[in-house]
Amino acid sequence: MIIAGMNEQDFVAYLIFGLILNFVFSIMFGVYLSKNIGVEEMINSKGDKEQSLFVKLSLFVPYAKMLITLYRVTILQLFFLNRGYSHKEFWIYMTHENNTKDI
Repeated sequence: MIIAGMNEQDFVAYLIFGLILNFVFSIMFGVYLSKNIGVEEMINSKGDKEQSLFVKLSLFVPYAKMLITLYRVTILQLFFLNRGYSHKEFWIYMTHENNTKDI
């Protein structure tokens, strides 16, 4: 069976490799944030914002979730750290519905 121009086995291999990369990038990003913010502080300051449906569904598209994680890293660097904001302010932005309230 051909899926997206490749054999089914190749597609599944790309899908699995994309999921592995997603988990590696997500874990590395989580460790990076927890080292800069602190696990206890992250737990105390976490909001109730849910991930969008697009982010939830991206898990089933090879490499999409990894690209979303890299996008978040870019937002952290360009729009927070380069402008003098802290890692904690990024965490609040990512986890709260009303982002301007706590920053």
